[in-house]
Amino acid sequence: MSSNLFVQLIKQESKNLFQLKHSDRLWHVPFMAMFAIGVPLLTGWYFDNLQAGLLACLAGLVILYVPAHLPTPQRMFIMLVCSFGFMFSYVVGVIFSFNYLVSAVVFGLFATAVHWISLYFSMPPPGSFFFIMIASMASNTPFDFDTIATRIGYFVLGTIFACTLALIYSFIIGRRYLPQTPVRIIPVVPIKTQMDYLIRALIVGAFMFISLLLGNLLHFNNPYWIPISCLAIMQGISLYHVWQRALHRIAGTFIGIGLCWALISISQEPLYLCICIMLLQFIIEIFISRNYTFAVVFITALTVLLAEAGSPLIHAPNTLIQSRLIDIIIGSLLGGIGGWLLHHEYIRHHTVDQIRSTRIVWKRKRKKMES
Repeated sequence: MSSNLFVQLIKQESKNLFQLKHSDRLWHVPFMAMFAIGVPLLTGWYFDNLQAGLLACLAGLVILYVPAHLPTPQRMFIMLVCSFGFMFSYVVGVIFSFNYLVSAVVFGLFATAVHWISLYFSMPPPGSFFFIMIASMASNTPFDFDTIATRIGYFVLGTIFACTLALIYSFIIGRRYLPQTPVRIIPVVPIKTQMDYLIRALIVGAFMFISLLLGNLLHFNNPYWIPISCLAIMQGISLYHVWQRALHRIAGTFIGIGLCWALISISQEPLYLCICIMLLQFIIEIFISRNYTFAVVFITALTVLLAEAGSPLIHAPNTLIQSRLIDIIIGSLLGGIGGWLLHHEYIRHHTVDQIRSTRIVWKRKRKKMES
């Protein structure tokens, strides 16, 4: 009986690996995302400053947070808030990158705060992912105090371009998808639900701290791949979805690493890499809501190119691919453990009850002292 269930489960998961789901995503979002990262990237290439272009195009990913079905003022308000969040994420990562232990602690606390905010405001996907990803990448950049202001400036230019693009999009295309009435942005969340959000955020922050610290202790090159992979798995909406994502991510990663190796082996010319990044971003936005495994194939290749296109390691494809594969597998396994804790109802509810009991006892003691 159990063997039959296992076989059925394997067949179902194999089917899910290649199944394309229906998506309500607007068709022009992939084009907008491609332009948001492509224009800064090509500008950096044109002025022979690919590193600046990579920083600006990383900031351009904020375009993924533009809501399609909101009035223009609310849409731009959300874009500005997310842009400041992106800038703050990068600044936090860069400023504390002088020491790996301090960087890991600050990164864990930052991830906790950002994830709690994303839960409180019910942010749609990608939620807190890119804020934490940017902080993780910035935490592992070589610390150079003299260039911090310049790097932040390039990053700010990327967010400015993305906001400008979102505004143009709102005037030209976005008006067709406006609701009849304004949408409420600030929600009202009960205290008990806020406590549950806090527990979830603490779990995410703890695993971000552990994953980044582990990568540094093992002396991995660019250890931010471990927390990024860990977070991608933990974003599953249920325990089953977490393990499903872990399986799909590892499967997609193997194929994506092979795709990346093939792309790098063809050429390492900057213009060629820029075009590859743009096309990969376009394909990701098409598949991300239809099939996670297909999307991971291109996400893996894209993130490797974004992080390594300007580094000397790009000229050693075999060494680069081997390092990234190990990082992603370790991060995925950590994400599976973190996802189990994150979606374990008893642990969360028991912790929330303990916090509420402690608050009640503390209030009673305070009243006695005042009286």
